[in-house]
Amino acid sequence: MQKTEKVKLVWFRNDLRIKDNSVLAEACKNGNAVIGVYCFDPRHFEVNQFGFKKTERYRAKFLIETIHDLKKQLSQLNIDLLVYHDLPENIISTLCEAYQVTHIFLQKEWTQEEVDVENTVKSKTENISWQAIYNQFLFHPDDINFEIKKTPQVFTDFRKKLEKYIDVRKESLIVKQPENNRVENKTTIPTLRDLGFENFETHPHSAFPFKGGETDALKRLNDYFFNTKKLGFYKKTRNGLVGKDYSSKFSPWLANGSISAKTIYWKVKQFEKEYFKNESTYWLIFELIWRDYFKYISLKHGNQIFKIEGILNKTYEWSINKKLIEQWINGETASDFVNANMIELKETGWMSNRGRQNVASYFAKELELDWRIGAAYFESLLLDYDVHSNYGNWMYVAGVGNDPRDRKFNVQLQAERYDSNGKFRSLWLQPSLF
Repeated sequence: MQKTEKVKLVWFRNDLRIKDNSVLAEACKNGNAVIGVYCFDPRHFEVNQFGFKKTERYRAKFLIETIHDLKKQLSQLNIDLLVYHDLPENIISTLCEAYQVTHIFLQKEWTQEEVDVENTVKSKTENISWQAIYNQFLFHPDDINFEIKKTPQVFTDFRKKLEKYIDVRKESLIVKQPENNRVENKTTIPTLRDLGFENFETHPHSAFPFKGGETDALKRLNDYFFNTKKLGFYKKTRNGLVGKDYSSKFSPWLANGSISAKTIYWKVKQFEKEYFKNESTYWLIFELIWRDYFKYISLKHGNQIFKIEGILNKTYEWSINKKLIEQWINGETASDFVNANMIELKETGWMSNRGRQNVASYFAKELELDWRIGAAYFESLLLDYDVHSNYGNWMYVAGVGNDPRDRKFNVQLQAERYDSNGKFRSLWLQPSLF
């Protein structure tokens, strides 16, 4: 890298891609030098207040694979990714000094932990221009037709305000940097052992047998849409429980930003143009709108989404019975359907949407346990943990969020409907338990 007037640092967090990355696109404008940094924050692997590691081995492995891929993708743009297993506040100020950084570009976050870390980093860097850019929405906050503080409390009202009236932006384009943009990079990506885990193989029955990273995300998208055309049956199969193709499986890549909602949206539109348009093609977009909805709910309500009374400020008698919690975690409840789903999660880091609704409802409505404990367990285990969707959905099923009907799932009827032949339960439960 030559001495230039400005050096721009891209601080990657949950935007781990080069395709349609608005943060990276903005940083790459105007021909100034660009370097990237990613920090494996040790706090993300510590035990939280509820006794679970914030990030367990499944997402840790997926993240490591993602960073390897991101480094390779950025290299093709002549951008180096510096990777550290350290606190961002220790690293970024040092990099700013070493490379005479003038601008820091990052994805705009608003949940408390991310904001706190950002503010700590800011306090240690002087004379730096910060550019935080919304980079994770389908409908950009600057384009919506209502104030964020007036985000509707019911999803249907939110969807109807947007889907026919607001355009989804085109994907951001990244300008390849000159070869002299490269820097000496002696940093290494940590291993699972470095993060405190043993190596492991993906479970043979996993419904998510995929690797982390943008390359695999785009490969899956192409396969699900254009090679197999499974997109055309999505609405019929999305409540499935067994196998990799009952749903798109995009969520883990979406969660850490290996693929953008806009990229998926525009590929759906391409599919509709080239092949056909039906309820299923629409329904995938419908699910992306749900994802946006929970992001807007957390923007509107802030830290209230993490509080036991939720955004409705409802008071219930919640239990913290350790025995009941352990039985739920270990798949030892009175419901074989709940048990099978919980064992799948424990063994693979994955659970279907149908499974999640049932086990969360059982936890909060049947066992009447503090829903935040269930949410924290999901945060720890799920490959596709996303703070907004996780806490939004848990509030929803616990009756303190956005469900206008405050319903309770009948897990036995759900099992009979969605696992009528017992195939899913027999896959995860010992024969003696089934």
